[in-house]
Amino acid sequence: MINKLKITFLLGVFTMLFSGNMNAQLKKGQLVDGIAAVIGDEIVLESDVEEQINYGKQQGASTTDRCEFLENLINNKLLVYEAKRDTLIENRSAMIKDQANAKYNQMLSQFPDEKTMLAAYKFRNQYEMKNMIEKIDTDTYYGQAKYQRITEKADVTPNEVTDFYNMYKSQLPEIKDEVSLSQIMMFPKLTEAHKDELIGKLKKIKADIQGGESFDSQARIYSDDKGTAANGGLMKNIFKGQMVKPFEAAALNLQEGEISDPVESEFGYHIIQLVKKSGKAYDARHILLMATPTDEEITTAKKKLDSIRGLILAEKMTFKDAAFKFSDDKRTKFNAGVIPGADGSSKIERVSIPGIISYELAGLNKNDITTAFDDTDERERKVVKIVKIDDVIPSHQITLETDYDRIKQMALNKRKGEMVEKFVNSKLPTTFISIDGRYDSCSFKGNWKKESLSK
Repeated sequence: MINKLKITFLLGVFTMLFSGNMNAQLKKGQLVDGIAAVIGDEIVLESDVEEQINYGKQQGASTTDRCEFLENLINNKLLVYEAKRDTLIENRSAMIKDQANAKYNQMLSQFPDEKTMLAAYKFRNQYEMKNMIEKIDTDTYYGQAKYQRITEKADVTPNEVTDFYNMYKSQLPEIKDEVSLSQIMMFPKLTEAHKDELIGKLKKIKADIQGGESFDSQARIYSDDKGTAANGGLMKNIFKGQMVKPFEAAALNLQEGEISDPVESEFGYHIIQLVKKSGKAYDARHILLMATPTDEEITTAKKKLDSIRGLILAEKMTFKDAAFKFSDDKRTKFNAGVIPGADGSSKIERVSIPGIISYELAGLNKNDITTAFDDTDERERKVVKIVKIDDVIPSHQITLETDYDRIKQMALNKRKGEMVEKFVNSKLPTTFISIDGRYDSCSFKGNWKKESLSK
């Protein structure tokens, strides 16, 4: 279907290249093995092609044609090249470099030591590995930014949605079993004694630092922030508005070198040292003790949620009002608690529901609400939830009547793909492009093999 709709470019580049986490993109045991293509001053490596083929297989791609994957990468590199020349796209090189350092440290926290990690990923030193992380993040940022610039005015009318459906309905996929879900999520509240314990521990750590211990070493020993602990708690080039408000307020009220008293945020409790302040940015170190609730605190939160569930079932309060009043999930509390699906709609494929929630939903029907259960959020913090089944959608062939929003998004994606393809073609005559001879037999969709610039 994708090829027939001529949106391989859109899906290939902006799903495969810009999806997955750093560990998925940076594979263990892979080495750079030569240049496949040069676009402007951007380079596609053979290992890039191989990686995208492997990732495509994992995502169920219908083809493993090396030529097609190379062309997707070349398309993306041309966008990156043009984005770096676009004065309306913010240069974030410094920020990306600092983020690469933070990601490196986060990955390091998963290994016993740096030597073991470098050996696992086949890098000779940290400089090489950080450069690779920075390269991935740079391509992602600039590629997405240029894509947004090109497609920002894309739109489709209702008639165009209908035309799209009528033209491609025989190729559109069958919709699998889906549900619409809403949730109320709460962070279990810590008892005062538990809070005092964490604050007391941080006060002692601060006193030890003031007594001669280094902030760096204490962060490595005690901090629960895996992303910064291995780097002595250091975060560089933080811009105002980037951190949660309690952290930022405390950090910016310090003098350089000064250490704060314990500060509470949504992540737990911190002590913060301001390292340097320069204009709108600052460097800081912190030690975080996460507010991990005890079994007793979790039980108390579950009892509170079950009482809220009782009010909803007794029709003394709607689920929407309860979500707004009680939920700690900022993503859903202002939207009646509705959990968004992967495509941004309210529909979620049953097979993609996380195991814990799926288990709690077993045997329930439309409008039923689970009893309170414990789970973890995307940051691995312990939470308690109740979940309501708003709708059950059996598997069916996609139609305008039942799936208009989904079809509209498909039509819009096709329009965006055409806009990007038109932009790319407009840049081909003036962009240096060189493709390695091993791809001479490829039949590319675009005019990449320009005689005047080929090898």
